[in-house]
Amino acid sequence: MPVYGVTTAAYVVAAILFILSLGGLSGQESAKRAVWFGIVGMALAIVATLFGPGAGNWFISLIMIAIGGGIGWVVATRVQMTEMPQLVAAMHSLVGLAAVFVGLNAQIELGRLIRLRASDAAEVFHGFAGVLAHKTPAEIAMLKVEVALGVFIGAVTFTGSIVAFGKLAGKIDGKPRQLPGGHMLNLGAAILSLLLLVAYMMGAGIWSLLLIAILAGFVGYHLIMGIGGADMPVVVSMLNSYSGWAAAMIGFTLSNDLLIVVGALVGSSGAILSYIMCKAMNRSFVSVILGGFGGTTGPAMEIEGEQVAIDAQGVAAALNDADSVVIVPGYGMAVAQAQQSVSELTRKLRAAGKNVRFAIHPVAGRLPGHMNVLLAEAKVPYDIVLEMDEINEDFPSTDVVIVIGSNDIVNPAAQEDPNSPIAGMPVLEVWKAKQVFVSKRGQGTGYSGIENPLFFKENTRMFYGDAKKSVDALLPLID
Repeated sequence: MPVYGVTTAAYVVAAILFILSLGGLSGQESAKRAVWFGIVGMALAIVATLFGPGAGNWFISLIMIAIGGGIGWVVATRVQMTEMPQLVAAMHSLVGLAAVFVGLNAQIELGRLIRLRASDAAEVFHGFAGVLAHKTPAEIAMLKVEVALGVFIGAVTFTGSIVAFGKLAGKIDGKPRQLPGGHMLNLGAAILSLLLLVAYMMGAGIWSLLLIAILAGFVGYHLIMGIGGADMPVVVSMLNSYSGWAAAMIGFTLSNDLLIVVGALVGSSGAILSYIMCKAMNRSFVSVILGGFGGTTGPAMEIEGEQVAIDAQGVAAALNDADSVVIVPGYGMAVAQAQQSVSELTRKLRAAGKNVRFAIHPVAGRLPGHMNVLLAEAKVPYDIVLEMDEINEDFPSTDVVIVIGSNDIVNPAAQEDPNSPIAGMPVLEVWKAKQVFVSKRGQGTGYSGIENPLFFKENTRMFYGDAKKSVDALLPLID
């Protein structure tokens, strides 16, 4: 079989493995196997590309792979689970930057080819230049569109992901902020980019692509700066989709079928996940991707009452008397790395005959599936980890709910206050339980800055302190 046929066959197998990987990640039981599908698929894709048609510079390629693999290994071993959201955002930025570089390189190679053709110079082209040399004028025109789109989407992804990284890491304020002019600035930058695309199609040089990249970079920065902390899980998913489409554009530019397929898979799955998460938060998908269009029309409802504290003995006494317990994990559990302690508390409560379950909101944490990963890491049984829709109706018959580091996903203002920033968002209705204990560091409003009336309700007690230390204090008190 010719080399091209072997490469194509390898790409088909790799694409199938990537599809199996995405499918397997939808369930906790199959997730570990799915990760291996992805690893094998990527390894196969890299080998097939290195030995495929037009490949060369293997020594440099192997050095780059070794450097990249080494950096990846160091990052993977050092990054904590609490830092995974910002790591994902950082990875998205690299995909976007790669798309910009590939687009600019494509224009450099195209300009070189046009100059040589004009001078009737005879030269044998290899690699990407060889691909360009066999394209018709119509194909070259289509290539230019692909290059410009790749540069635009890549630049939006790059700067947007950097801002998302900053917000998730706490280096940038999580509140939505925009420059004077707001969305009109984004619209103006998009229109200028379109005019530059026309100029590029009519023969403008690489300067037009550079300007498109700068304008798109501004759009990415301004879009994500305009999105508040409460929407950051959707932003991460949305940027994942952008990085997929950027990869697909790279695939079109390089005539690489696997990149096109994989980019489309990532782009479409990320878009679908973003839509599902927007629905779970009662957000408009269009408003989120445009950088937080809309908002509340009046002041938030005044909260009456006070937060009443409780100590470990009080919480333990309620747990010992309870028959049914629901634990709601949030980002505070991840920050305190309390999942192992929570798992041990669960084991002791179940050993005492309690019905213990976990309630997971679709946007708990800062990344889709964040809490599921932490609980799986702590070996919490999958069958007691339930989604919001599966457990919400059970809260009225629940004796004790323990909320560990959550705010927005258990906030009754979503149902009670039409002017709340999270108005209409489906939430875990924990306040309907007989007793609610909230493990929280202090009286602050948390990452998104939204006050929570749950903390002031009569059946709620505040269990202040670091989540891990608080749960550890409960363990010896459970009968």
